[in-house]
Amino acid sequence: MLKELKPAVLLLLVMTVLTGVAYPLIVTAIAQAVFPRQANGSLIQREGKTSGSELIGQPFGDPKHFWSRPSATSPYPYNASSSSGSNQGPLNPALIEAVTGRIKALRDADPGNTAQVPADLVTASASGLDPHISPAAAEYQVGRVARARGIAPDKLRALVASSTEGRQLGFLGEPRVNVLKLNLALDALR
Repeated sequence: MLKELKPAVLLLLVMTVLTGVAYPLIVTAIAQAVFPRQANGSLIQREGKTSGSELIGQPFGDPKHFWSRPSATSPYPYNASSSSGSNQGPLNPALIEAVTGRIKALRDADPGNTAQVPADLVTASASGLDPHISPAAAEYQVGRVARARGIAPDKLRALVASSTEGRQLGFLGEPRVNVLKLNLALDALR
């Protein structure tokens, strides 16, 4: 039995060192050498301070800013260490109640806006951390932000258009707007 156990334990130790130590160190070293900004979280720096990551959504509740997608992470929203969706189906009463509440909050924040509320402003992404909204979701918010800041809506639409990222490789995904980058550009307009 010892004859059979010795190679199994030795293989376990070798594979543990290879896959648990060597491989992660090699991948980390390559990532740091080839993609240092991305490997360190794609952090956005402004005036020597970190404003956030362009990869993780953040809450914005001020009427002077564009608002992000809702987050489904717990125990608090936009918790990067707890990426998850709500796992609630379309007929789940809790999801229906949450979406109804979010629509009401958006309508209350901009009572004159009669446009249909884009789905991505009232539903969380699969990860619960999506930093992007659709161009339609940004357009929905232009009136509220323009009034709150005293900026012409056309100027904001131009800012949204310049902040809109196209499809990756020209065909993957949908056009999107990074909310943090848009709000930082908006704050820089002063």
